[in-house]
Amino acid sequence: MSAVHADDDPLEQLRAQVARIEGRPAQQSSAPAIPTHPALAELIQLRAGASYAVDSASLAIAMMAGPSSGGAWCAIVGSAEISLSAAAAAGVVLDRTIVVPDPADQWPEVLAALIDAVQMVVFCPPGRVSESVSSRLSARLRARGGVLVVWGQWPRCQAQLTITDSVWHGLGHGHGHLRARQATVAVQQTHAPARTARIWLPDDHHRIRKTEDNIYALRSTG
Repeated sequence: MSAVHADDDPLEQLRAQVARIEGRPAQQSSAPAIPTHPALAELIQLRAGASYAVDSASLAIAMMAGPSSGGAWCAIVGSAEISLSAAAAAGVVLDRTIVVPDPADQWPEVLAALIDAVQMVVFCPPGRVSESVSSRLSARLRARGGVLVVWGQWPRCQAQLTITDSVWHGLGHGHGHLRARQATVAVQQTHAPARTARIWLPDDHHRIRKTEDNIYALRSTG
């Protein structure tokens, strides 16, 4: 599988790609649920029209994998650091994924075009995002019923997902290689206590999944 790249002239290539993607109806006021990766489903339920902030490529992939494996078109904008092979192993369907590694100064227009075309956009901002730009794009997101996952800071997002600690597996006494990581993922939503869970991110088969023991029991903090 190979992703669709639009790095020479992002806007022109995106217009051609958007023309091939079937449009979606506008979001309904009930904010319908979006397929969420099983490893995250007990922590958070993705909703149409919402934006979420994550602090790592692994979490960005996990957020994208649920909608993508459920049939949605997705996009990755502004980051060449997200491994497409890792995304595919997690369940992201690369044939339904648009990649724009460097939209440069046109990123607001690129993001707007993709919000109109696909169900989920993963975005790595080039710097601080102003309230006016985020408000305009968030309004467009709500109108189209998509989901925005931002690797970085995004004003007034619905939830923030962070890795609070992690342990890598695979290294022996000076030999071997890193194969798997168990991580504690924390989700902070507006006006709600933080929730945490222990997740393989990924396991030794490159999959993202819940741990198998009772460490995964949900905990509330704060």
